[in-house]
Amino acid sequence: MTASIIDGKAFAEGLRARVAREVAALKAEKGLTPGLAVVLVGDDPASQVYVRSKTRQTHDAGMAGFDHRLPANAAEADVLAVVERLNRDAAVHGILVQLPLPAHIASSRIIAAIDPAKDVDGLSAVNAGRLVQAPAGPLDFPVACTPLGCLMLLKDSLGSLSGADAVVVGRSVLVGKPMAQLLVREDCTVTMAHSRTRDLPGLCRRADILVAATGRAEMVKGDWVKPGATVIDVGITRIAGADGKQRLVGDVAFAAAREVARAITPVPGGVGPMTVACLLHNTLQAARRSIGLGPAVL
Repeated sequence: MTASIIDGKAFAEGLRARVAREVAALKAEKGLTPGLAVVLVGDDPASQVYVRSKTRQTHDAGMAGFDHRLPANAAEADVLAVVERLNRDAAVHGILVQLPLPAHIASSRIIAAIDPAKDVDGLSAVNAGRLVQAPAGPLDFPVACTPLGCLMLLKDSLGSLSGADAVVVGRSVLVGKPMAQLLVREDCTVTMAHSRTRDLPGLCRRADILVAATGRAEMVKGDWVKPGATVIDVGITRIAGADGKQRLVGDVAFAAAREVARAITPVPGGVGPMTVACLLHNTLQAARRSIGLGPAVL
């Protein structure tokens, strides 16, 4: 068996196009332009590249983009002041504070200061709690972008996930924990695993759906994968190849896993493109909620 490739890049392009159509309709019918504000503190090169990509895709979708850049030595109070201004700004429907922040700034305090209705990264304690408690049906609050993108890819690949045995390797608040909750909502039987899980390979071999989000290059080996499973690889790490050149790999040993799985996301081109596409999705939905509209079906 050779697994089919789950093309996250193509799916993300389609999602962005659907978001852009809904944005155009919202402007034409309601006179409302969704607005996304990004706050970047410091000059981390990777963060700068990521923010430029978000800004470009925001404008391409027809949304208003608001960039706020602060120096690396900015005080925590200065960042909080920016967030508070954005909370009050009616033109801003989504606020994203680019992580990681400099070490002297407490990310938890900054995220907690974001209006939950504008927390389009879905990282606040309020929205995390809502994900646990929300009844079945469409969600009326933001959900963390990367797990949401993973769920979209899974449903596109598999259709119904009901009854599937799912294992999420990784317990971060960014991916692992919200991913597990989203899968529970889809009626999967979910196990959250991590580096200290006893017999982690054996546990992974039970999974119909295996989501790897550990941040450890190629940690999940091919013989950890159940034959016919669907594998979602969230990780991305730059390592030196045999030729000395740098290459990107995920948390899964791709070549070996592909020989066992039914379907698998590549790195790059799998989960990565979905994160920004889902950020735009969340901003659109936040704008609609701000005027009492239900979620757009995308």
